[in-house]
Amino acid sequence: MKKVILSLLLSLTLLPAMAEDHMPATVVDIAVNNEGFSTLVAAVTEAELVDVLSSEGPFTVFAPTDDAFAAALEALGLTAEELLASDGLSGILTYHVVAGKLLAADVIAAVEAAENNVAMVETVNGASISVEIRDGNVIIDGTATVAITDLEAGNGVVHVIDAVILPPS
Repeated sequence: MKKVILSLLLSLTLLPAMAEDHMPATVVDIAVNNEGFSTLVAAVTEAELVDVLSSEGPFTVFAPTDDAFAAALEALGLTAEELLASDGLSGILTYHVVAGKLLAADVIAAVEAAENNVAMVETVNGASISVEIRDGNVIIDGTATVAITDLEAGNGVVHVIDAVILPPS
């Protein structure tokens, strides 16, 4: 019950600015209009992915929060500036994006239908992420928990995750 209430409270604080049709225009707008994604926005801008992620799509974005980026930077021994200047930045970001619109129900159905209850989903990066359900939580690549689902935009959907996932090297 606490998890559901916390998720609802987080959803209310991360609600994107809405377009006239009550839906954010793009998945980028969801990030830009929420304080909790400032590192993600800086990274997408630096990697020159704003236009791509603002295009028609549709896209599913597993969006790490600023806290997720802070933890990843500490674990990697990097500063935000070093990450933004990294040659691998675009690859890391595109590892968080799936072509197509996968709502939470779609993700859960894919996991339940998969062998061993682990679905492999190809990312825009070209590598696949694993998706599984553990203790009632959707886990991406074995490390990131989906905290908020189904923030819909005109060109896709954003799911908020609590960790940065790194593509295979």
